[in-house]
Amino acid sequence: MPGRSSSDSSSSTTPTPSRASSPLPFSRHSSTPSETESNSPLLGLGRYTSSGEGRWLWRNLGSSSPRRRKRDGRRWRTFKGVLRRIVRHPLFPRQPLTIILALLVFTVFAISLTLILLYVLNPDKEALPWRAYCTIPPTTSVPPHYRNTLPYPYINPLPKVMPPSFPPDDLDTLPPAGLFLAVFSMDSALERRMLIRTTWAAHPRSRNGAGEGDDGMGTSRTVVRFILGQPRKGWERRIQTEMEMYNDIIILPCPENMNSGKSHAYFTWAASNAWVPPVYFNTTHPVLEVSYSNQHTPAPRLAPHDPYWAWKDSASGHPRPWVRPDYVAKVDDDAFVMLAELEARMRLELYATGQRPYGMPYTSPASASFRVEAPKAELQTDPPADTPISSMFEQEMQRDGSADDPLVYWGYLVKEKFMAGELYGLSWSLVDWVSKDPGVKGLTKGAEDKQTARWMGLHPRAGEIRWSSDHCWIYDHPRSGTVYSHGFLFPSEVSRVKKSVLAYLDKVSRNSSTGTILSSNPAVATSTPLSWSHSSVATFGTRYQQPLQEMDLAHSVEALVEGSHMSELQEGISMGTERAWRSREGRITRYENKRVGGTVVVHFIKKHMWFLETALAFLEGENFSETELESLNTDADRLNVGLSSVWTDSSVFKPTNASAAL
Repeated sequence: MPGRSSSDSSSSTTPTPSRASSPLPFSRHSSTPSETESNSPLLGLGRYTSSGEGRWLWRNLGSSSPRRRKRDGRRWRTFKGVLRRIVRHPLFPRQPLTIILALLVFTVFAISLTLILLYVLNPDKEALPWRAYCTIPPTTSVPPHYRNTLPYPYINPLPKVMPPSFPPDDLDTLPPAGLFLAVFSMDSALERRMLIRTTWAAHPRSRNGAGEGDDGMGTSRTVVRFILGQPRKGWERRIQTEMEMYNDIIILPCPENMNSGKSHAYFTWAASNAWVPPVYFNTTHPVLEVSYSNQHTPAPRLAPHDPYWAWKDSASGHPRPWVRPDYVAKVDDDAFVMLAELEARMRLELYATGQRPYGMPYTSPASASFRVEAPKAELQTDPPADTPISSMFEQEMQRDGSADDPLVYWGYLVKEKFMAGELYGLSWSLVDWVSKDPGVKGLTKGAEDKQTARWMGLHPRAGEIRWSSDHCWIYDHPRSGTVYSHGFLFPSEVSRVKKSVLAYLDKVSRNSSTGTILSSNPAVATSTPLSWSHSSVATFGTRYQQPLQEMDLAHSVEALVEGSHMSELQEGISMGTERAWRSREGRITRYENKRVGGTVVVHFIKKHMWFLETALAFLEGENFSETELESLNTDADRLNVGLSSVWTDSSVFKPTNASAAL
């Protein structure tokens, strides 16, 4: 046969001798029957074209195992030799005491190395300048890939003139936004769910706002539900009983998890099953007409913490159908939410028309005279080359009218990359798209908040999505000690913070040649950038300790309020506890006579006691403190005295001749 050597042909007619008991190396020049076997297709070696190559590979095949064993044995002997030298070294500990000391030194070294690595790898080494965050307006901008990135944390530059403070005067003339808020929980977290049901999900001060509130009109379309994965076998009956009792638990068709697809499963479920109450009352501005306005379903069975207006409508005997939500949001169960604050901010984003300049919040007609120069930043009109665009999806949007739906991604923007996972929301059009897009379905594993931001980058209209972020009113519990932690925050303290920061910026701008503050007047705020992260309650990297050892519950909660006199107490100072308590601000003063405008979310509440402290700080408390009541009474007395003096002043009420005659 062509291609075979003479030795191959001659060996094929020779009987095969018996094999030796173990493979032995063959001579390089000897012709043996093994050469024929080397080309046998059963051995997988038929590809060799020369007998010399076949002999060499067959010889190595038979001798590779002993060589490997010999090499492994040499390594083991080397390791034992090195270990023996270490053990026999004079400094190696042999006595019990020296062994204990050596282990102690090794433990200290391991812990130190671990802490150093944690410090090096930790991106949050210093407290954030939250005071500067509270001075700049809430940021609303286009996605990161569509703008010139500015140095973090100053995502948006400070405008030359500060915009009107939140909320605008005409907030309540806008129809309330429909918000479906899911609390991500798990089967064993019954206590936390009960805390949420009885506090921020139902409390009037959470739903109505501060002061007199609005009787729950703003949150009349806000629904809170708990989202769980498939419960474990030992918890199935308990979860079923809880569902029958409260009717506020949704079980997703996926195992319980954090970053393995639960968020995508939730948004997919919401695209078909999320409903909220309709608008129950008339407002000055008309209800927004969107593509999903005509979708509705019969009113479902209500949960105990559902809006008062929904319960009132249900009691009428002819409840109105529920409609699609304007927003679908998620929140962790270790967060405390003020529903009126959350809905108010999402409402303004919903009714904002067009893309506003960087950093500019909703501008109401009442403040239409306000103008600000937008920063110079050229936006890309075309999406990046790696952004997929589906022409079929765009055609579908044109047919169903969803091309005009708001595209809003709301939350706390972390380093220009993603909205933090403690709470973020998507407008309905984005939720509907997320549930259908095949590209999104391949990005469900990993950090869920980061993956959601990646989904936004895949949207065919990614450049039109409004990334709305609030860095001031979303923070961690003051006891948590994280980089996002500071005291409980109210609008009155933020007003004082703004004055301090703006005074510093004004002085720096007027002394820009030297960059220093020349005035020594202590009455003028002389804050430095380092002080922008200062908190009267918490210190970054240090475990929280209350100001005084002996404090009752009410005093200790007041000490957690940022800027309060109770938080500034120290052992041995002149101001006593009672004096500091009496000089605290009431709720009317703290909210500056407004219904909303304060804290939206307090996050990282890892203990039930912390949760109760947060509830007491935001849901309880009097409208006026003792000192404020005394001041009001004094002013009333002065007014009465003044009126009395007016009535008794003869020069003013001098009787006429006619009256004297009578």
